[in-house]
Amino acid sequence: MSLIPVWQDIAARLLLTVLAGSLIGLDREARGQAAGLRTTILVGLAAAIAMTQATILLEVGGKAPNSFVRMDVLRFPLGVLTGVGFIGGGAILRRGSLVSGVTTAATLWMMTMIGLAFGGGQYALGAAGTALTLIILLVLKWVDLVIPREHHAVLALTWKAADHDDLDAIIGPSGYRARLVGMERRPDRDSPVVSFDISWRRSDKGPPPTDLLTLVGEHCEIEKFNLVSEST
Repeated sequence: MSLIPVWQDIAARLLLTVLAGSLIGLDREARGQAAGLRTTILVGLAAAIAMTQATILLEVGGKAPNSFVRMDVLRFPLGVLTGVGFIGGGAILRRGSLVSGVTTAATLWMMTMIGLAFGGGQYALGAAGTALTLIILLVLKWVDLVIPREHHAVLALTWKAADHDDLDAIIGPSGYRARLVGMERRPDRDSPVVSFDISWRRSDKGPPPTDLLTLVGEHCEIEKFNLVSEST
């Protein structure tokens, strides 16, 4: 392959980048992420165009004998890497102690590197990066499902009896933990409505926490139970 690409090389680099972005972006799109198919393709395509332009300008780079200015064409891909950081930062959301969108941001950064590889003419490197990214996103997702992880839910309740037990004593033997987060008086309730943050460790393939609701329901009136989901 020549150092300065001809139009056939440029077309191949851009088409391979679009193909890689489509394969990787379909995973993000299927999981309902904000940065989905089109965003992933555009990020990779921008990186490929910047790297292709840098290779085209290599022959005009350097410093002329009568000039104080040196053209550094590699600033093009470096600028793309800096710019994709803003896009990745926008994909990350934080809700309390939970952070979501980190995998999507990392995918966009990886797609940028794949675009730079294809744009620079390293087809084997770009293909290897695409294959490894798909393996990590698709195959390792199944491994992630069986690893026990921390889950959280918001539980609001009123006690049936005035002399009630501690909630931790009720649900603790089953592996759940409760942390008081709020309390409010309602005109239609004799007892205050108490809110707890419930946490437990279980794999995503495990059963839903119906046993928790059964335990709590024996002592309390459940006002609200919301699972706090975490997307990647």
